[in-house]
Amino acid sequence: VQLQASGGGLVQAGGSLRLSCVASGRTFSTYNMGWFRQAPGKEREFVASIIWGGTTYADSVKGRFTISRDNVHKTVHLQMNSLKSEDTAVYYCAAGRTGWASPLATHYDYWGQGTQVTVSS
Repeated sequence: VQLQASGGGLVQAGGSLRLSCVASGRTFSTYNMGWFRQAPGKEREFVASIIWGGTTYADSVKGRFTISRDNVHKTVHLQMNSLKSEDTAVYYCAAGRTGWASPLATHYDYWGQGTQVTVSS
């Protein structure tokens, strides 16, 4: 599975961005898909994940971010609203086959290249 993330950019605090991740491979619908992020000097952290319509969110993004997937087009999206400066990071999409919307990075086998999100205050 190859993953290609896009949609990052520079936005003012309070604004919105929509990230997309396109996957290759035939069995996209069976994968749990996740978004993680890594800020400068910090460890990679979980943002959101989705499988079979079930979702998991980090507490820091609940109510502001929404993850969704389109199995026909093999795409997962992350709609980010009410962005804060602390959301600034490189965002990575990932795919795994654990069978649930896991928040653990070790449950993901494939990773995209990352897309930069910068929120100015």
